[in-house]
Amino acid sequence: MPVNLRAADPEALAPVAGLELGWAEAGIRKPNRKDLLVMRLVAGANVAAVFTRNRFCAAPVLVCREHLAAGAGVRALVVNTGCANAGTGTQGLADARASCAALASLLGCAPNQVLPFSTGVIMEPLPLPRLLAGLPAAVARLAPDHWAQAAEAIMTTDTVPKAASRRLTLNGRTVAVTGIAKGAGMIRPNMATMLAFVATDAAVGQPLLQRLIRRLADASFNRISVDGDQSTNDSFVVIATGAAGGAPITAEDDPRFGVLAEALQQVTVQLAQAIVRDGEGATKFIEITVEEAANEYEAAAVAYAIAHSPLVKTAFYASDPNLGRILAAIGNAGLEDLDPARVQVQLNDVWVVRGGCRHPAYREEDGQRVMREAEVRVRVQLGRGCAGTTVWTCDLSHQYVSINADYRS
Repeated sequence: MPVNLRAADPEALAPVAGLELGWAEAGIRKPNRKDLLVMRLVAGANVAAVFTRNRFCAAPVLVCREHLAAGAGVRALVVNTGCANAGTGTQGLADARASCAALASLLGCAPNQVLPFSTGVIMEPLPLPRLLAGLPAAVARLAPDHWAQAAEAIMTTDTVPKAASRRLTLNGRTVAVTGIAKGAGMIRPNMATMLAFVATDAAVGQPLLQRLIRRLADASFNRISVDGDQSTNDSFVVIATGAAGGAPITAEDDPRFGVLAEALQQVTVQLAQAIVRDGEGATKFIEITVEEAANEYEAAAVAYAIAHSPLVKTAFYASDPNLGRILAAIGNAGLEDLDPARVQVQLNDVWVVRGGCRHPAYREEDGQRVMREAEVRVRVQLGRGCAGTTVWTCDLSHQYVSINADYRS
């Protein structure tokens, strides 16, 4: 069961002018489920993207980078679940390009104006005939209000479709920001998450949009971990259609930029946290905040050392306040000059560590009370400086093992 997470109300997901979504049940891996998504963009829309840094990146990632570099403008996206099309060599590249060409033919654009995305099992060939056969149905369903169905169409082991939306006003114009994401396992992004697509009908210049997406990723998808494994297919895309009208935002000193950036960050953080809340087998949502670090890099190193520790994660699953495991993880974060005597740790309202050892007021029953809660905040103070960061993770349960042991069956 996901941790305090429900599917978004479809009525609350604002359509984004200049963008339509359609889906199909193509039977790519399993029958009778949405597994193919098409997005059509208005001409002139700007698109920014960041991708996995995994050296075994999937064929669609390579083709996306190729098409974006061509600079022809993006008119459509095609997304399939059930097969990652990763570790598939030259045939995988050919299949990704063929999916772009087929959709381009249906929509009347050039193949290099289509971006392909895949997620699912690695090192299995893409069932291209099924994907191609499903495209006409997905195109026939294109409509601006299909965000909820789109969120379903990109799921794999997710138990809840993930979508978020905001409405705002820029110079008297109503603007929408809506996004979807998928991911529940193989989550430790190094730029984004498995798949995430966020769109706005505001007009944003391409160079500024590309700078903005990196900032958004660093504040959201680059701050989550379910299991510490980075996918071959991680992709995060931001689309600015410009269909709401108004002059494009091209500089950060434009008064509209801060308002729009804040709305985009709210959506991306909500989506990123939803991935953790729906982590495979998760029973706890854990926020890890590291303060008083010398710089943000070491703050993140400590936060992720805690978030990735199987011993810490299983202790949270068992609601066992074996909290020395947190200290061990902090000490294993690579800060060679860390002074343990300066370290303090707090769980929700309970101080656990002061001066590098058990806090004088700490009681075992208080630690257990906190760890039984569905949401736990771990606060670490390093006593080294003024920098800090926050990472979101979950516990590690028996069900996680079962899900991944049975993933291909």
